Amino acid sequence: MGIFEELQQRGLIAQITNVDEVKRLINGGNAKFYIGFDPTADSLHVGHFMALCLMKRLQLAGNTPIVLMGGGTGHIGDPSGRSDMRSMMTTETINHNVECFKKQISRFIEFGENKAIMVNNADWLLKLNYIELLREVGAHFSVNNMLRAECYKQRMEHGLSFLEFNYMIMQAYDFYYLNEHYNCNLQFGGDDQWSNMLAGSDLIRKKTGRDAHSMTITLLLNSQGKKMGKTSSGAVWLDKNKTSVYDFYQYWRNVEDADVLKCIRMLTFLPLEEINKMDSWQGAELNKAKEILAYELTSLVHGSKEAEIAQNTAKAIFIQGADDENMPSTKINLQEDEITLVDILVETKLCSSKGEAKRLIQQGGVSLDEEKIASFDYKVTREQLKKGVKITKGKKIYHRAYI
Repeated sequence: MGIFEELQQRGLIAQITNVDEVKRLINGGNAKFYIGFDPTADSLHVGHFMALCLMKRLQLAGNTPIVLMGGGTGHIGDPSGRSDMRSMMTTETINHNVECFKKQISRFIEFGENKAIMVNNADWLLKLNYIELLREVGAHFSVNNMLRAECYKQRMEHGLSFLEFNYMIMQAYDFYYLNEHYNCNLQFGGDDQWSNMLAGSDLIRKKTGRDAHSMTITLLLNSQGKKMGKTSSGAVWLDKNKTSVYDFYQYWRNVEDADVLKCIRMLTFLPLEEINKMDSWQGAELNKAKEILAYELTSLVHGSKEAEIAQNTAKAIFIQGADDENMPSTKINLQEDEITLVDILVETKLCSSKGEAKRLIQQGGVSLDEEKIASFDYKVTREQLKKGVKITKGKKIYHRAYI
């Protein structure tokens, strides 16, 4: 079985411009493909992780990845999947985020001679002459076709800025530039990027007469149709300073039963033969599958040693019911002799706001040292925090707060 067929069986392929040609390229190890990463934060998140896994699979099959840092497109902002405009970032922030991305991606992809390439579209996009761009690139775009693109239709109701309207042109130009200067013959992205990617393939064909292909990967959605990698407190990050190793492990340990095998197929590198045997698993066996998923992904992102610690911590808490020194902890900035539990929930990032914390307490979703807290006015004393208190959110999330 070639890598193309494996991607199909793992449920990763969404749309392709030319199935036969793309299959020939990647099965023969002749694809020089790119995936772009816009530096909208100082860490990659779970959504990026899926793209990194795809890159790694294709590289192991002999294909050449081009990692494109969006230092240029980061100045504009992609409207895909958004109802509002991204906040404008400074050049300094963008450059800082790019450097953070580079370090994280280097842990997944092998760079060097005859291996992966990393480029930054700031190197060409920021040098473009506006009139030249309009004449050389803009002339190949139909505004009518652009407005039919799903990414723009979704934003028309809320207001689409002219700045964002240019994103498709910038992304298409990236593919054209990489094709011209790096012989890039294939681009990958999430299936919400299909319109932008088609624009790139069309631009290359119109300007050069060459064929270059696009392929989108299936967005990882949960059984309710929402993007995976989101929690009530925000995104699940790959940086352990933003999402602790334990919380990363627990996110995957707590996926819905209906999603676990889909995640194992799409994200892990376990053999398909081994995964297929899990199709008949039910009940307690699905919990075992979740442990496998959580361990495999935590190991990929943070290393096997950290994955083992997270797994052992989870077992100590959930199976033995005991505290563990590796439980996620936050040192509270205590200014007075007591602090409300609401403030602690926000400071520990168990809740994203005081309003969310109050609702959680009122719904009976918070316990302190195994005791259910019913009032959002509840206060925790300095003496309690000196010993350390264990907060339970729901049935599966544990956190220690101390001073």
